[in-house]
Amino acid sequence: MKIEDYVKKYDPSDQFTVLKNSWQQIDYARGIRPETDITAADIKSVIISGMGGSAISGDLIRNFLRGELKVPMAVNRNYTLPAYAGGDTLVIVSSYSGNTEESLSVLMDALKRGCKIICISTGGEITKVAERNKLPVVKILPGMQPRYALGQSFFSLLKVIEHCGLISDQTDVINSVTELWKKRGEQYSEGENIAIDYARQLTGFIPLIYSAADFTDAAGYRFKCQLNENSKLHAFHNIIPELNHNEIVGWESFRQKDFQVKVVNLLDRDYPEQLKKRFLITSGLISGVVDSDIINLESSQDTFKIRLFDLIYLTDWITYYLAVLRGFDPVEIEYINLLKKQLG
Repeated sequence: MKIEDYVKKYDPSDQFTVLKNSWQQIDYARGIRPETDITAADIKSVIISGMGGSAISGDLIRNFLRGELKVPMAVNRNYTLPAYAGGDTLVIVSSYSGNTEESLSVLMDALKRGCKIICISTGGEITKVAERNKLPVVKILPGMQPRYALGQSFFSLLKVIEHCGLISDQTDVINSVTELWKKRGEQYSEGENIAIDYARQLTGFIPLIYSAADFTDAAGYRFKCQLNENSKLHAFHNIIPELNHNEIVGWESFRQKDFQVKVVNLLDRDYPEQLKKRFLITSGLISGVVDSDIINLESSQDTFKIRLFDLIYLTDWITYYLAVLRGFDPVEIEYINLLKKQLG
């Protein structure tokens, strides 16, 4: 079958078009003006709280703003806040549906502690609680799967951080990423393209993704999660240099017949030289024991921030195509829904 036939057969809700038009989400988010008077002078720490597709934006902010933020920032995936959270902590509660039970619990905890709070959501109970307590809510557009709403959730979060005076104006980079995603959306939706090629290379394998600490580790984790949810596939992720102190030893006894693995490196020209050497040496050791080729993904865009989102968009398309090539609906998340039902 042609790729168009796979898309038609296994994507009944037309997630293809949602992905292609992801640039429009950024276009929407760039117009956000949070209604809050919270300023950098009021903030000593930032906690971004969410789960799944809503939390990944917080991880990506760490990579995106590497070296720019002057206050500690943490991503919280739990029912409660860490002990240090208090009146000088900005808690950004991000929940696409507005009904995520962990995020709702954190919101109530933040209220009790007297934290400064801003919510990002499409509605739901979180918005109701926020409105009752006169908290600012950044409204994003409903009707999407949270993991496919990254353009909204990330750039809305970025605008919140910018509005509070924690970073400089990001207009130029937002405009550049919008235009890049618009162009890439056209390229990756063609009948044959590089995203499909990579998806075919991963078919039949368990992807093992290696990224760099503080540079692309969030993009690597995002890729892993998209493979899980979109492609219905186990995938694993680790970071260099940490994995050179433990996981690398596991390759000493590796046997391809026991574990059909394909290594994917996320690379970038801004990595320090020692990190680049670690990727090169690690790949050399792995190549000596695996039968499959290592995939290296790297963007050629001019600046790190744009390259980061170039990689993210490419890996999103890879996971989409891998889903339909494997005969799965990229939207379906049956086990997540069953879990929520049993939790009540």
